[in-house]
Amino acid sequence: MRLTVLGKSPSWEDADGACSGYLLEANGHSVVIDCGNGVFSKLRRFRDYTRVDAVLVSHLHADHFLDLIPWAYALTYAPRQQPVPVDRWEGTQQPARPRLIAPRGAREVFRRVTGAWGPEDLIESAFALEEYEESSEVAVGPLRFDFRSVPHFTTTFACRVREADFGARLVFGADSGPNDHLVEIARQADLLLLEATLPRPEREGPRGHLTAGEAGEHAARAGAARLVLTHISDELDALGARKAAAAAFGGPVEVARDGAAFEV
Repeated sequence: MRLTVLGKSPSWEDADGACSGYLLEANGHSVVIDCGNGVFSKLRRFRDYTRVDAVLVSHLHADHFLDLIPWAYALTYAPRQQPVPVDRWEGTQQPARPRLIAPRGAREVFRRVTGAWGPEDLIESAFALEEYEESSEVAVGPLRFDFRSVPHFTTTFACRVREADFGARLVFGADSGPNDHLVEIARQADLLLLEATLPRPEREGPRGHLTAGEAGEHAARAGAARLVLTHISDELDALGARKAAAAAFGGPVEVARDGAAFEV
């Protein structure tokens, strides 16, 4: 498996950055995990957007799905998607319609968002929408996905990805406060991608994010081989975050950056 970071920002983009989005490729198949603000533009640097097999959304916060909207417009109106020749494109009767795998309730959320100015079914018409829940198992080519709920401010799922032929394990923690579910799904992960949004824990109320040190602690408890910190703003000290995570983890730690690629 090859994981390319399309965007690693929290809910506000880094300068020239994008919010949550990752391109996972294996044996000719591809999945975009999360599709936040700015991700569609970044995706186009690495992959033809009509040749992505599926998009998987971890939770229904805007910074994890908002760029489904420009992607849906492209799938609907791009010259190559039309039934007649347009400019240098031949025309097609079988336009691309990638799978969109999103948590239960996604259809209602997407309709409410796009219906604010236009057709409610924009996203579900452009993509083949499938809603999943915690017990679901999803296959995309050789990739096998399963899920575990984690504490955030809306229903959110960490996901584990295994490549059928090799047994490699990638775990994406999504957005999450400290919890045992994350440790359980991340057991013996070859690569663990965890958020490190906070410079310190939230002042009050329920926890919904991790510090870099807490990410390192979770990676250590899970026995992960490698840790990559993500969902961290360029307004924070990346080196300091890496050191805090490494001190708690005791293993190799990197901080995600747009365009970085990791082999699993």
